[in-house]
Amino acid sequence: MHQLNQPRRWSSQHQSRAWSRRELLRVGGLGALGLSLPDLSRAADRNGSLLQKHAKAKSCMVIFLSGGPPQHETFDPKPNAPIEIRGEFRPISTSVSGIQICETLPQISKLVDRLSIIRSMTTGIHSHSTSGYFMLTGNPPTSMAESVPAGPQDWPSIAAAVGAICPSTVSPLSSVVLPEAIVNNPAIPWPGQNGGFMGSQWHPNLLRCDPSALKIQIEGLTPVESLGEVRLSDRRDLLGQLDFQFRRAVESPGIDQLGRMQQDAFGLLHSGDTRKALQIERESDVMRDRYGRGKFGQSVLLGRRLLEAGVRLVQVNFPREPGDTTSSNPLWDTHLNNAQRLREVLCPQFDQAFSALLLDLESRGLLDETLVVVMGEFGRAPTINPSGGRDHWGNVFSVVLAGAGIPGGSVIGASDSKGAMPADRPVRPPDLAATIFQLLGIPSDYEFQDALQRPHAVIRGGTAMREIVKV
Repeated sequence: MHQLNQPRRWSSQHQSRAWSRRELLRVGGLGALGLSLPDLSRAADRNGSLLQKHAKAKSCMVIFLSGGPPQHETFDPKPNAPIEIRGEFRPISTSVSGIQICETLPQISKLVDRLSIIRSMTTGIHSHSTSGYFMLTGNPPTSMAESVPAGPQDWPSIAAAVGAICPSTVSPLSSVVLPEAIVNNPAIPWPGQNGGFMGSQWHPNLLRCDPSALKIQIEGLTPVESLGEVRLSDRRDLLGQLDFQFRRAVESPGIDQLGRMQQDAFGLLHSGDTRKALQIERESDVMRDRYGRGKFGQSVLLGRRLLEAGVRLVQVNFPREPGDTTSSNPLWDTHLNNAQRLREVLCPQFDQAFSALLLDLESRGLLDETLVVVMGEFGRAPTINPSGGRDHWGNVFSVVLAGAGIPGGSVIGASDSKGAMPADRPVRPPDLAATIFQLLGIPSDYEFQDALQRPHAVIRGGTAMREIVKV
């Protein structure tokens, strides 16, 4: 079994002397900078780095369509079903003969030769946060109750695991989630989005931001206006003096991490590709228009910039639009007026941004080394309800993969004639997670330890999809 060399703070023998990241940042004086960087100034333990030579992908972007996109109106149309099942939209031909998708995605239809479409994804769970936990971690939820807050016994998210096992060697950020966390109404964060039992030091870096603004403002990262570059440098010198005295006075395993965290924080603010990547205003108007000027499109563009700067994994969560706070129709949760919302709001944004991303990565020579995953927590019910919407459905839905040398123009599995159940080759979250990990060079039997030094395989019971991963 492969095993991750744990940072000393994870070992029970050092727990009494270990310093939390928040304590290190506070004692180290980053609060004096006028900054709030507890989730951005990470110094990943280099001994825990693993990116095997046989990895097909250097990086990964996960596009998470929060709320649950309908399979019928996206990648698995049912033209021969009754209208109450197929809906009002029609299928269209694609760049691959014999593969049709819904007319709601005209730009993506031209790029199906780059895609592998999974039409038999299944969780069997119909609630947002529990099915979401399953998809985001690749492991079954610890509780089937809806809206259970995250806890220290949760399984780490895929994003957290990748950031811990494969930290970036060129960027202070290894795993990033933007532009917001995923929440249930009213604003209850889902479990399964963070480091779980690996510890809070391995939470993905959450960038709460609005990249659609003229200039990006990232919560917790942008220096206060009264603190200029010169004053930042002055305070850095002062911190150096304090740090020297502090190191002489206190001896702790965590102190060695302090200087690296400070350097990462200053490096992110002052120089380097990562800081430039966050300056989305550097992009041409043509490129920004190509992705779409909304919050989602610009978040996908920002994600591409971060991957190019060396971030290992970026997860772009579909953001809530103004008014997406009620239980009736937020995000892709189309209980009401499904067709109208898809036509006017959801599909145009996704179609534009996802197609732009694929072409952009391809033109930069990055698509073959970047894995792109599109998924939601579940799909939508096969029958349209009396309100013109579709309700929750975890029995079968679609997931899309692209890049990383995967076979494009392919369909994995199938749903039945109603789009209600898997008819062939069911794929479960552990299989999807194992596939993602293997493409990134992490074998499915890879082990790490929790805070109590108990070993855990990175994924339980999953098998990488043979159609995707050629062994």
